Amino acid sequence: MTKNLEEKKHFSGKTVKVIGAEYEAGFPEQPHQWRQKILGRQEMLKYLQNGERYWYSKEWYGSERRKNPA
Repeated sequence: MTKNLEEKKHFSGKTVKVIGAEYEAGFPEQPHQWRQKILGRQEMLKYLQNGERYWYSKEWYGSERRKNPA
């Protein structure tokens, strides 16, 4: 962990050490193909209906919706 420390300037002007990148550079050899997991028409329609219900329905609460409206 100490081998990838980088020196950066703090907004106050001091120089501080921060942890640099901890990943391997480049692209994956085989990217994840999530659409290939949906095999048939019914599964695709179910996926789309669940997505629309999550964001647009009144009975369902999306990730940024409130349970009780303000």
